[in-house]
Order: sequence, then structure tokens, then C-alpha cells
Amino acid sequence: MITGRGKRSGNVCQMSQDEKKIAAARAALAYVEDGMKLGIGTGSTAEAFIQLLAEKVGEGFKVIGVPTSERTARLCVELGVPLATLDEEPRLDLAIDGADEIDPQLNLTKGGGGALLREKIVAHSSKMFIVIADESKLVPALGAFPLPIEVNPFGLEATRQDIVDAYTGLGHSGEVRLRVRDGRPFETDGGHFILDASFGHISDPKALSDALHAIPGVVEHGMFIGMTTIAIVAGGEGIRTLEAPQK
Repeated sequence: MITGRGKRSGNVCQMSQDEKKIAAARAALAYVEDGMKLGIGTGSTAEAFIQLLAEKVGEGFKVIGVPTSERTARLCVELGVPLATLDEEPRLDLAIDGADEIDPQLNLTKGGGGALLREKIVAHSSKMFIVIADESKLVPALGAFPLPIEVNPFGLEATRQDIVDAYTGLGHSGEVRLRVRDGRPFETDGGHFILDASFGHISDPKALSDALHAIPGVVEHGMFIGMTTIAIVAGGEGIRTLEAPQK
């Protein structure tokens, strides 16, 4: 269960979903200190954070950002946020990103934007990982949002069938679809494809993670288990800061 004190601040009851994302991003910006090496996420909520970060950089704030996608890198360059690669800065002070789902243990589903592999590498390389979201992303259990599974294009159908066998063996059922964009398979920045698996409910994220990682064609999956430090969530009761359970 979430062990945080559920701190609340502000009243965002009348805000739209986009405004709530901005409110959560603004709250996360308070954790960014001058001189930090910062992992910068991908997606609409992360882009709200980038816009706010760029304003501070324009005022003289010093950071070095490591982007999790080419899309994020382009926006940072456009707005004047200094960037480095993870090879140049392999240990980061903080990473900030959005999520598609957040469960009560602060496990996440990510990858709706297709950057899950790089997002996970950057989060793992950071001392602290902050997730920002609006309250619609809070769920009692992962699985309502289709789980993105990044796979090697070679042997695609064999890998898809292996995934079906893996989750069926754990008592799950659901459809696994190849993500398609503009009539072609969606390709990640790393040149991989994504299979979206609709489970509805994932009863044991760790067991499913282990089963997926055992499949040779699976590059990575979108469950972020035990990686989140805090989640900053904007909702009808204001901004809540949820702390991950102590390990």
C-alpha cells in the first residue's frame, strides 16, 4: 500500500485534465535543484514539465537534461534546455516522467507513447524517480491500460504467441495486438515493434514481468515495478504527493 502521507496543496477541482497535468508538473519542478543532471520523460505530462523547466532555464537555472526519446530531445532543443546523452552522464540525480497507470504500490504502466525502454533505462540510472500525473491515472491494479511490450521485429508472431502462452499460464486472458500507425507497424526509437496486451487486471505484476523477460524476443515491457520514489498527482482535492512503500 501507499505509505506516504498524501500531502495535499492547492485546489484544482475546476481545472481541466490538461491543467491538472500542468499543476503536477509545476509541483515536480520544486524538486529540481540548480546544477542537477535530470532525466526527462516522454508524453503530454512530461512535455508540460519541459515547458516549465525551459522557463527556469531561460531565467538562468542550470540543468543538464537526458531525454528519453527523440521527441523529447527535439522539444528540449527547441526550448533551450541543455542536453547530454546517458553515455555522457550515466548517473542522474533525478528523473521526472508521466505514467499511463499508477497502482497503490506506485507500480506503473508506461509506454503509451512508445518510449518505454529508454524511459526505464533513464529511471533506473537516476537516484530519484518522480512520476507526475492527473488523478485519472490512479488505478486499484495495473491492467486496464493495455500493457506495451517492446519486441524485436524478427520472429514477431512467435514472440506474440510466447507472450500469450506466458500470461495464459499465469491465469490471465486478453488480446495482444501489434501497434500500428499510419498503416505500418509502429517503430520505437530503438527500431523495435510494440505489442499491446489487454489484460484488464494484472494480479501479480512481478510474476508477469519475470515471465515476459524469459521470452527471447521481448526487449522490455511497460511495467515499472518498485522504481518510483514518489508520485505527484493532481486531482479534485488538490496536489497529492504519494510516497512509495519502504523497501
